[in-house]
Amino acid sequence: MRFYPFEPIYQERVWGGRGLEEKLGRSLPGDAPYGESWEIVDRPEAQSVVSAGPARGTTLRALLEGSAETVMGKGYNASQPFPILVKWLDCQQRLSLQVHPPADIAPSLGGEPKTENWYVADAAEDAAMLIGLNNGVTREQFESALKENALEPLIHRIPTTKGESMFVRSGRIHALDAGCLILEIQQNSDTTYRVFDWGRVGLDGQPRQLHIEESLKCINYNDFEPTTLKAEGEVQSLAESEIFNLTRHNLKAGAKLAFPAGEQPRLIGVVEGGLREATDGSEISKSANVLLPVSEGFTFEATEDTVVIVTDGFFKPQA
Repeated sequence: MRFYPFEPIYQERVWGGRGLEEKLGRSLPGDAPYGESWEIVDRPEAQSVVSAGPARGTTLRALLEGSAETVMGKGYNASQPFPILVKWLDCQQRLSLQVHPPADIAPSLGGEPKTENWYVADAAEDAAMLIGLNNGVTREQFESALKENALEPLIHRIPTTKGESMFVRSGRIHALDAGCLILEIQQNSDTTYRVFDWGRVGLDGQPRQLHIEESLKCINYNDFEPTTLKAEGEVQSLAESEIFNLTRHNLKAGAKLAFPAGEQPRLIGVVEGGLREATDGSEISKSANVLLPVSEGFTFEATEDTVVIVTDGFFKPQA
């Protein structure tokens, strides 16, 4: 095995449940409501560990410190955290209405900028996203509605179906409604400012912390009624940004997906189906997310009809 799979890190959330077990075939510990699985992460409070292959048991941080050029390519600063965080989200209840700080505001608030992308792996019949403002809503109207606990009519709500994608740049107000199973690709950040939480209490029975002042400074009040990207075609660009690029590949059984050595590091997320690597027969099963080192070339074959999300553009090696 020449790519790096990782052990998931499950996170209890008041809005979570057992969907990661029921829909992805995962084995969850205990009977707690799990809302997130951190698939690939390099942070002080959470560290991915390689789950198979020669590097099994190695943390992502140690992998970068010991093999930065092999994994990421020439010019990567091994002291810098891996730039991407990959998560599965199981939204059994509505998430808080929240915002992530833009890069020009985050330092003044003691936070980290966070831009992300949602890929809808599954959605209940009444699932939706709450994202951006309805046309014409002003900051003054927003602040007035917040004081009256009447924000929902001001937020753009989009009924959501399987296969859709949404790019959530920092500054965009958002929440996921109940019934969404999401593969989230994001900047390596854990800064979230809650502006409203629908009167809910946390797992400890106490109201969850809100960040009103910070949120009001971060929200883009000119972000009106964004639309999702519908799935179409065999290959589809989902996001192109200075932070990362995402591409969806819809592969028929037996179709190939190849990446030459020496280009750039990549992440592979299998949403449906499975992949087998041609050189050594290593497999990537449904729901798995793996890191492809820049030093190796790969040719994958779909073992059945398969949907793959490829993330790249997060580091460009020097020539």
